Amino acid sequence: MLARRMIVAGSTICALSLGACAQQRVTHHPPTREGAPYSRAVRVGDTYYLSGDGVIDPETGAPYADPVTEAHELMKSIQATLAAEGMTLDDLVSVTVFCSDLSLYDTFNEVYRGYFTGPMPARAFVGSGDLLWGMRFEIQAIAVDQ
Repeated sequence: MLARRMIVAGSTICALSLGACAQQRVTHHPPTREGAPYSRAVRVGDTYYLSGDGVIDPETGAPYADPVTEAHELMKSIQATLAAEGMTLDDLVSVTVFCSDLSLYDTFNEVYRGYFTGPMPARAFVGSGDLLWGMRFEIQAIAVDQ
């Protein structure tokens, strides 16, 4: 019985939230790759949804040779996407990291930790198998303008 109440309550909250979203300003940001079939990020009111973001070395057109460099460049890319909306990494509330090699968990965390000054966002670190273009990491995130 408790589970049903939770589902009904959750559905009511979602319905109320969707109604509120329909009345708010929605902004779409184009992808970095021309013609890609998605928005790089979408802002609905105070909430900013970032599509999966990964980085390729612009000099070689291939993944960065070093996973530490790739992690730093990825965090800088997320920072820049947020900055375009007047936000910072500290505005992130949820982050999903996709990683092609779970043995890089500690390597990624060492870099990731250094980019936050406030409380850390909720996060999942997911072993993904191969990522596009041979990248090791991809981040999808949600930020709230506070």
